Amino acid sequence: MMNTSIDFRSVRDAAEQRRSIRAYEPVPIPREDMEEILDVVRRAPSAFNVQPWRFVVVETPELKERLAAAAFNQRQVHSAPAVIVLYTDMKSSLESLDSVVHPGLGPEQQEATQRTIRNMFAKQSEDERETWAQGQGYIALGYLLLAAEARGYRTSPMAGFDPAAVKALLDLPENARIPALVAIGRGAEEGFPQHRLPLESIVRVA
Repeated sequence: MMNTSIDFRSVRDAAEQRRSIRAYEPVPIPREDMEEILDVVRRAPSAFNVQPWRFVVVETPELKERLAAAAFNQRQVHSAPAVIVLYTDMKSSLESLDSVVHPGLGPEQQEATQRTIRNMFAKQSEDERETWAQGQGYIALGYLLLAAEARGYRTSPMAGFDPAAVKALLDLPENARIPALVAIGRGAEEGFPQHRLPLESIVRVA
């Protein structure tokens, strides 16, 4: 459960202060802090409320070193006290729709909603379904980066890794997709200040 006595930074402050950090203090992340962060992340929205994301928190030094090898020995994997592996699994999600359809719906509406979702994805190949789920996973990734920053932890999201090696190491389903690995911990460096495009160059009002 989230400790409501802790003053998290505002969303804007977290977004402005976040930067990718590759050197971390060798200090373990308390279990309650990690749970607070992931409790925020699980509230991310997803289409049809399918919530196809799953997380593996890698903290064991030996396993983390093997994960580093699968991530091309990026130094943040070696340095961070934990690495969160974000993966998506649409196969599992479709098999457990009864747990994600809103309980506020009546029984007939719940059945109809499940049927609609199943019928929609039945028209797609497994690759199309898992690609869709991976796209949803990036929503959770954004929540994760901001939630960690708001709790005072720095992060480094990584797309550079061997997916097959990571799956084998962590015994993930073959169909799963891995949007990112995220190093997390107390930063031991400042990192580069943000350099972002101005608002007017990326927004158009139609």
